[in-house]
Amino acid sequence: MDPAGAVVLASWMSSRSVTPRRISAGWYRAAVPIDPPPTVHPSARVHPTAEIEDGAEIAEGVAVWAQAQVRRGARVGAGTNLARNVFVDEGAVIGERCKIANNVNVYKGVTIADEVFVGPSATFTNDLFPRATSEDWVLVETRVERGASIGANVTVRCGVTIGEYAMIGAGSVVTRDVEPFQLVLGNPARHHGWVDVSGQLVSRDDRRPS
Repeated sequence: MDPAGAVVLASWMSSRSVTPRRISAGWYRAAVPIDPPPTVHPSARVHPTAEIEDGAEIAEGVAVWAQAQVRRGARVGAGTNLARNVFVDEGAVIGERCKIANNVNVYKGVTIADEVFVGPSATFTNDLFPRATSEDWVLVETRVERGASIGANVTVRCGVTIGEYAMIGAGSVVTRDVEPFQLVLGNPARHHGWVDVSGQLVSRDDRRPS
């Protein structure tokens, strides 16, 4: 921090009588209110440059790689891998044994179930009518069910549910619910068939095969 910035921060803190607290990435912040320390299982691996905020929960066997950030109230399930530069927002939930690739944004209101794959630079949203200056926006939730796969550079519009073992092709923009085992591609993402548990295409029909 430059000297001028340090003076401003000191003045701001003095006016509020708060004490800065160190968090894992080495940054300082004013603790108002003070959250409980993060819960990080002893077996979890957290890179020294990753930031785990107070109040976050990191379960057994989780790996958090360089420059990742897990915010307060977020929960990451056992065995999940958060790759480089992943952002997990306040209150977001990621299940067990998930793979979240580089540069993924998981925003507040997103719930990801177990064994979900999210490809590089995919992003979720949580506001249907975003404005830079809006103070009364409505959080819109999104859910990704067990075993689903989301390709690289996919954008998921908030308010949708992606069903179990669904497959979202790379670069797609998801604007509506995706059925279990459904394959969707494109912008907006449209039906292109059905896959099995392993992700292999089994049908191009409109109806899901029995």
